[in-house]
Amino acid sequence: MEYYSGKSINNKIAIGKLFYYKKQEAKVKRERIEDVENEVKRFDEARELAKEQVLDLYEKAKSEVGEAEAAIFEVHMMMLDDEDYGDSVCNMIESQMVCAPYAIASTGENFANMFAEMEDEYMQARSADIKDISERMVSILLGNNDTGAVFDEPVILVADDLAPSETIQLDKDKLLGFVTRHGSMNSHTAILARTMNIPALIQVDIKPEWHGKEAVLDGYSALLTIEPDESALFKAREQVAQDNKKEELLKELKGKETVTKSGQKVKLYANIGNVADTAAALMNDAEGIGLFRSEFLYLESADFPTENEQFLAYKIVAENMAGKPVIIRTLDIGADKQVDYFNLKKEENPALGYRAIRICLNQTDIFRTQLRAILRASAFGNIAIMFPMIISLSEVQRAKEILAEVKSELKEQNISYKDVEVGVMIETPASVMISDELAKEVDFFSIGTNDLTQYTLAADRQNPALDDMIDIHHPAILKMIEITVKNAHDNDIWVGICGELGADLELTKFFLDLGVDELSVSSSSILPVREKIREQE
Repeated sequence: MEYYSGKSINNKIAIGKLFYYKKQEAKVKRERIEDVENEVKRFDEARELAKEQVLDLYEKAKSEVGEAEAAIFEVHMMMLDDEDYGDSVCNMIESQMVCAPYAIASTGENFANMFAEMEDEYMQARSADIKDISERMVSILLGNNDTGAVFDEPVILVADDLAPSETIQLDKDKLLGFVTRHGSMNSHTAILARTMNIPALIQVDIKPEWHGKEAVLDGYSALLTIEPDESALFKAREQVAQDNKKEELLKELKGKETVTKSGQKVKLYANIGNVADTAAALMNDAEGIGLFRSEFLYLESADFPTENEQFLAYKIVAENMAGKPVIIRTLDIGADKQVDYFNLKKEENPALGYRAIRICLNQTDIFRTQLRAILRASAFGNIAIMFPMIISLSEVQRAKEILAEVKSELKEQNISYKDVEVGVMIETPASVMISDELAKEVDFFSIGTNDLTQYTLAADRQNPALDDMIDIHHPAILKMIEITVKNAHDNDIWVGICGELGADLELTKFFLDLGVDELSVSSSSILPVREKIREQE
């Protein structure tokens, strides 16, 4: 019996045989060609076929894991159309008289290295995407028909790494879990694992000789046990049985009130990234949408989404929620969420730079378009507006002035809208310290604990080297939440939490004791949080 540790993606357990998967590597040779025009044509044809394949992957991912998680393949589509990438490949073919596979592989490696060396986290992540699309086109040209890992029985997959395209093609009915040597907690593959609700370990020192051996993948302890003895198997099966029983119990909580035994009620809402996520929110019995991350409309678009495109998205969510609250956070672009067509300048520290409300108050045409869309959609449901990254009273006052101007425009144009609640995100130490003043300007607070944690601890949450430093239970964070809740209630407004801490069951009682009015969590966390609340006295 051997033990290997790693980092866990999901608190779940898998028991079964290990299947070692080694990706078929395409051997690319530098070959001189004579017909340049034909070789460029081969590249163009490979690119078109790659687009078709990626589109198929997008549709498959969309149907299996949702639109938000499928968005990575839209990024791949855009990269395949990237002019700089295409020009570089063609230039290499023409100037060096080399074959298309070699030009693609070389360009892919050059671009991937260039992205990997950038300081911006978002751009670094694009390195893996460049490799993925380059390998796809090379495989097409070389006639490599590798269909990925194929297995006849349920297995725990072991691999050096898994690209999102490989992960989404796996047979979900036979995939018990996976273990990889590489990867990160925030990779697209990790996100897919969470969405598929399967256990996974990353950063494990894997070995080919494990193939076919029995193992236990324990997501709770982040351990992989090779050839477990009867005692280890018994414990693992016991935990699996408990997990299954818990899932069944949680299903019984659908439709039940989110209330403690003593009668303290809490609003339990869902965080969503786009229209498709509404289905998961409803399926898990969300009482509303506490955070609609509207920036995904921009991230998933090749240009600024129009007023009507935004209006339709907000309207559909409002209608689907059938009168339940839908809180839309205005544009939060910047930091780790970069969009090319915004043409934002490179910053030394984008997390502390030009982002969110700062962009909106400076580029008011973008802001006004979004506010018009939200207000128009308010006529079809119960919508509220929330401003992110607030650090001053003047920002809130200016944002409200623009909102009032937009309302006047709509009124003059005889366009219907409702008076919506207006709130702010409390996610900077500055907003906490002036929360008593901010509370006099708005209808509610929503505490964004993710950014509040990184700004309070001066620790970049995108930097994996600081993972051990980011203490989400740090006394300073909890004290700031306490201050914010008190100042909200002293000014007769409600306060919620929409960051990751909202789903932290270790803090549920703490939030109840403070009198937090609302918790907004991922859809999969709604029922576990409800169960925890209903257990409290």
